Amino acid sequence: MRTGCHVSTRGGYLEAAKRASRLYAEAYQYFPKNPRSLARKVIDQTDAGRCAAYCGEHGIVSIAHSPYPTNVAAEDPQQRERTAESLLNDLAIAEACGSIGVVVHFGVYKGKDPLEGYRNAVKTLSAVTAQWDGNAKLLIENQAGEHTFMGTTMEELAQIRSLCHAPHKIGFCLDTCHLFASGVWDGSPEAAWLETAVRLNVMEHILAIHLNDSVHPSGAKRDRHAVIGEGYIGEAGLRWLLQHPLLRDVPFILETPAGVDGTHKAQLELVRKWGGA
Repeated sequence: MRTGCHVSTRGGYLEAAKRASRLYAEAYQYFPKNPRSLARKVIDQTDAGRCAAYCGEHGIVSIAHSPYPTNVAAEDPQQRERTAESLLNDLAIAEACGSIGVVVHFGVYKGKDPLEGYRNAVKTLSAVTAQWDGNAKLLIENQAGEHTFMGTTMEELAQIRSLCHAPHKIGFCLDTCHLFASGVWDGSPEAAWLETAVRLNVMEHILAIHLNDSVHPSGAKRDRHAVIGEGYIGEAGLRWLLQHPLLRDVPFILETPAGVDGTHKAQLELVRKWGGA
């Protein structure tokens, strides 16, 4: 089992990998560039190459997370174009750093026609995959249902991937808080959503998991991450997920608040204990 957390890239990509290593993490997530902007970043190939080499030597895997303004379903075609250009830049950085891929939210659409939101997402994602030839993948993340009707179910994940150009360049990042907040999961072991994910071939394309507890109850549609073990999801459900054989090779990455010591060490220790490590 690989566990880790989101880390800062202050000091560069290699330093981010070392930061994760100091936490005894086997996995980590990072922002490939300014998380508040879609502006392209010139890649420091030397730093990124050293990051990739360090992770290879230490058995660490990583994923990048696209910036906050990223919205593949936006009504404005110019924003979608900027989003596609930004994602191509993110993928190039992730590739240089040796990362699995780039996490991208399913998308938010506020127009009148709900189907248009899905069509926009397919167009934007396809614009990216049509131009991308690297190994790093786009990792579509399920959403909590806050601010949008889109992207909460296994059916939506399966459908959006199948409709995109070159779907083999697309995988998924499953967020446990989002799954819980949307009401798709009530925190119980042997949950029906996993059976659906297997049936629709979503499970085999889950390449990363955001392991987050929830500040609010199931179905509240409030995306607020809680410290592991201090939220509403509960130990039984998280243990079940951590020990599930179909997720044995998938990295579990925390996006939770840090502990009292300012780090995720205690939470990572608890996660490893619940996972049977």
